[in-house]
Amino acid sequence: MNDESDGALVTRTCNGEVRAFEVLVRRHERTVFNAALRMLHDREEARDVTQTVFLKVYEHLGDYDPSYRFYSWIYRIALNESIKALQRRKTTAALDFETPDGAPGPDGIYDRCQLSDGVAAAMMSLRTEYRAVIVLRHFMDCSYEDMAAILELPEKTVKSRLFSARQLLKTAMESKGWAPR
Repeated sequence: MNDESDGALVTRTCNGEVRAFEVLVRRHERTVFNAALRMLHDREEARDVTQTVFLKVYEHLGDYDPSYRFYSWIYRIALNESIKALQRRKTTAALDFETPDGAPGPDGIYDRCQLSDGVAAAMMSLRTEYRAVIVLRHFMDCSYEDMAAILELPEKTVKSRLFSARQLLKTAMESKGWAPR
């Protein structure tokens, strides 16, 4: 069953085979969680979104159009749920980008943590549509074609938005005192 295509597993799930859906969940849960985490920068919230995504997938599996890639469909749901979670946040709440790390390390580890925190802070300063294209391209390794399908946008728009997002990310990082070498 693990070698079956997503489409075959969807069909089997729609026919009442719960185990087929379990395979779909195991196959996609890590990438859905990672996409949510990159959008939200909060592990608990990303876990909640991941659960919500799979509930929605299960409830709407009959609506899935097999002419599209399943992962494009599920990632679109993940992005929508992440955006909803961001909208539910209080706009005045301070975001905490501190990553606790009790292990002492050399200066290189410290610098990498600072860079990681800087990237995370800069990412969170971007509007969601810009953050989404950065996450899909650079963290999820999606092609432009896949991004266009997931975001339901023309490929040219995706490329343009990604260019703008990169520029905004660079500006945000430079304003925080980090400049690429």
